[in-house]
Amino acid sequence: MSTAIITGASRGLGLALARALADRGYRLVIDARGADALERARAELAERTTVDALPGDVTDPRHREALAAAAGDRVDVLVNNASLLGPSPQPPLHTYPLAEFERVYAVNVIAPLALAQLALPRMDEGAVILNVTSDAAVEAYEGWGGYGSSKAALEQITRILAAEHPRLRIHAVDPGDMNTQMHREAFPGEDISDRPPPEESVPGLIALIEGDQPSGRYQASRVAPAVGA
Repeated sequence: MSTAIITGASRGLGLALARALADRGYRLVIDARGADALERARAELAERTTVDALPGDVTDPRHREALAAAAGDRVDVLVNNASLLGPSPQPPLHTYPLAEFERVYAVNVIAPLALAQLALPRMDEGAVILNVTSDAAVEAYEGWGGYGSSKAALEQITRILAAEHPRLRIHAVDPGDMNTQMHREAFPGEDISDRPPPEESVPGLIALIEGDQPSGRYQASRVAPAVGA
């Protein structure tokens, strides 16, 4: 049974992907900061597959080590999905609170790298790392300096890890606009009900996990479905 670690899997894209992988027979190791929501996700997923759910913060080294330990000796898929938007509404860079800026980088950049460092010794040829990114990593949107620059850093880390580990498939994947809690926080007071649900982004992520695309940056909506999916 293949094993996948998915961070931020109590809701939104993380939970939608966890459901899809559970239906494909993956054993799951999932986390989230909210224990109650994570337990609800665990109970649902446990009806489909074997799942370990560990509440905690990805910036905590002991929590990351617990996730790796729960996965065991083999990790087939690591999905760094947990992200932090930062203050909402988002401030311009010239007034951005630096303590919050550091926290955004701790969650969006340092934690994914730290988890990759723990997972890599457990990964065989063909294993996959998915780092969830955003168009804010490549577009200079006013007010998105904290989140966007952190995702740009994550994408560069992804590229370098891919160059250093050519036997693996290491991707940055942009799921696109979604109707999720994070997107609602990003646009306070706005109606984003017209945005697609996160489930619509999942086929692209599954295609990257189960396909043979080379390491790189992908938009989920533009990834061809895996053969047999």
